[in-house]
Amino acid sequence: MNIPDIVYALSTSDSAVEQNLRERLAALAAEAGLLDVAYRTLDTPVGSLLLAATDRGLVRVAFPRQDHDAVLQTLAEQISPRILRAPARLDRVAHEIDEYFLSKRTSFDVPLDFRLSKGFRLEVLHHLPEIEYGHTASYAAVAAAAGSPKAVRAVGTACALNPLPVVVPCHRVVRSDGSMGQYAGGPEAKSILLTLEAAA
Repeated sequence: MNIPDIVYALSTSDSAVEQNLRERLAALAAEAGLLDVAYRTLDTPVGSLLLAATDRGLVRVAFPRQDHDAVLQTLAEQISPRILRAPARLDRVAHEIDEYFLSKRTSFDVPLDFRLSKGFRLEVLHHLPEIEYGHTASYAAVAAAAGSPKAVRAVGTACALNPLPVVVPCHRVVRSDGSMGQYAGGPEAKSILLTLEAAA
């Protein structure tokens, strides 16, 4: 078994001893400057979310249907192969997401790393938090707010490829007729998020 296999085995195991080893490995890697991307999973009403962060902030949130292993592989290719399961690095993010699902939080205060989005897609993501909790906006309205009123389809693409769903609220963007439209987490997840916010 080579070193990557050992790291993977430690990061996927659930025993108390191996969890302790994993935490020590993560701490040592961080101290040595060898941990570029920390990740953990979090159980939520919309399934187990993968959370990943760099030293700049939260860089990725992924739903189960997006295949967590594939997401981690993409992060290794796009950011750095030095990825390790290090739950403590994401405690604050996890706490805020828990508060959100308990209807105790309407916005997020964690630092965000937007390096996975560029150009107009990044512009759209910066406008999404302006849609207030419990409200929705049409793709056309978001396109106008982002400075390109005709780029309705591009807004749809930006929302579909949003690397930070839930925290950057692309679920609040709906079709002009009020129907939900597509969502990376699936229609049920989008419905759960909108219903949660509407009930608050």
